Amino acid sequence: MAELSDDDIDDTAAPLIEHLAELRTRLIRALLAFVVAMLICFTVWNPVFNFLAAPICGALAERGQDCSLVIIKLQEGFMTAIQISLFGGFVLAFPMIGYQLWRFVAPGLYRNEKNAFLPFLVASPVLFTIGAAFAYYVVLPLAFDFFLGFQQGVTAAQEAPVVGEEAPEAATGASIAFMGSMQEYLGLTIKFLLAFGLCFQLPVLLTLMGKAGLVSADGLRATRKYAVVGILVLAAVVTPPDVITQVILFTVVYFLYEISIQLVVMVERKREAELRASGYYDDEEEEEAGETTP
Repeated sequence: MAELSDDDIDDTAAPLIEHLAELRTRLIRALLAFVVAMLICFTVWNPVFNFLAAPICGALAERGQDCSLVIIKLQEGFMTAIQISLFGGFVLAFPMIGYQLWRFVAPGLYRNEKNAFLPFLVASPVLFTIGAAFAYYVVLPLAFDFFLGFQQGVTAAQEAPVVGEEAPEAATGASIAFMGSMQEYLGLTIKFLLAFGLCFQLPVLLTLMGKAGLVSADGLRATRKYAVVGILVLAAVVTPPDVITQVILFTVVYFLYEISIQLVVMVERKREAELRASGYYDDEEEEEAGETTP
């Protein structure tokens, strides 16, 4: 076996060094964008927290309760601001992070691969935003209404007696009132937003796998019953233990699964058309395979 000369080693090492330098540049730009976005979010963390607290405040207002979250630990307020800055900074800087990732990967792709990959790069953050918005406006109010239903004697104790009417009788038993920690509430809310945002990535994931030939439309149809079980387990784990939100998540994710099947069908038809145009598709073999299939 011939050994590489010093010149050959230098020639093979140069492209690697160039790629590493390019990767370092892209990572630095992405990190700078994240730091700037995080600092911006830190300056407005209070309005952002008020926006994220709107679902719990609405659920408490329906019960005649004040929306007040407490700070249990001394550093909890500061850590909540940091948590909002990290989460908001990543969301705000994601377009720049995705752009830097695309600029690093794109030179190594063919034109048809670029045209195939770019729509998914755009669709992914859009679907994530739709999923997070669905969790914020639909799921969170239902979940908090369910959790607050375990309070006891709070509304009656807060209602002031009307002049001329008898005061309401005191509730029997212990009074159970919600006094939530701001950091714990923020963590729960972010988990909901991330969970639903990631669930809405299902069409992107399955379509990319279909383009890579890892899954097929027929295979997805054949495993539909297993997908139903998996979605039911996901709904039970992600959502709170009430039937309404579990049914909502199951319906949405299963609908996305059916959409994914249709997208994979479109991918397969496009691939078949390209093979027919290039002369690599054999209609006779397909007919023979269809006849032998029971």
